Amino acid sequence: MFDTAKLDAEVLLAETVEQNRTWLKTWSDKELTPAQMLAFEKKIERRRNGEPVAYIIGQQDFWTLSLKVTSATLIPRPETEHLVELALTKIAREDNHRVVDLGTGTGAIALAVASERPKAEVWAMDLSADALVVAEHNRQKYELDNVTCHQGHWLRDWQGEPFDLIISNPPYIDQDDPHLHDLTFEPTTALVAAEQGLYDIKEITQQATTHLTPLGWLMFEHGYDQGPDVRKILQNHGFVEVETLSDYSGHDRVTYGQKPEL
Repeated sequence: MFDTAKLDAEVLLAETVEQNRTWLKTWSDKELTPAQMLAFEKKIERRRNGEPVAYIIGQQDFWTLSLKVTSATLIPRPETEHLVELALTKIAREDNHRVVDLGTGTGAIALAVASERPKAEVWAMDLSADALVVAEHNRQKYELDNVTCHQGHWLRDWQGEPFDLIISNPPYIDQDDPHLHDLTFEPTTALVAAEQGLYDIKEITQQATTHLTPLGWLMFEHGYDQGPDVRKILQNHGFVEVETLSDYSGHDRVTYGQKPEL
């Protein structure tokens, strides 16, 4: 595995002096003030204790955006950009499709889609009020007026019009998964799902049969070994054109399907 210690230290140092990493290399002879040294040492100690860099500096790059993150949200990851790429293939730039990102967290998926498709109406939905505060902050930062942050438990209580596209990166890790110990700083409720990690995917798929327009699309991010199960879930609920796409490492990562025409 690539050792990120040097990169992590550079990122933390750049944040401490409120500059970028290029500045650090250009002005490598600059000395830290005592206050900066103390702040940097505290950040290094937090990283040494396993806290992700994104939480320490309070931000993470995703798509073309730099998003605020807090302990109330998952840290957006490059693999999730596959969802954005796929979504954009289903939404023409000139169309005003209705899109919802379920379990939005920082708003990463919703904001990325909205930034590329300004005519689309996008909802960033999450059950967590704390997460929605972060999503709204990021929405305002980029002045994306075509995004609405909305609190809800998936689409359980949705009373509005159906959507043309439902996107979700839901909890999909089984509670006994050994990899969970590497994610102790991130909110468990956004990570873990019952039924071998498939419970929320099943619930959202069931709700999508009601809240998706005919010929609308449903797409999920999921675990590397869940592709066959997720395809089966979509097919059992009547979705067609069901397919799984791989991530940059060649692992199953995104599965999607289309609601058939009436």
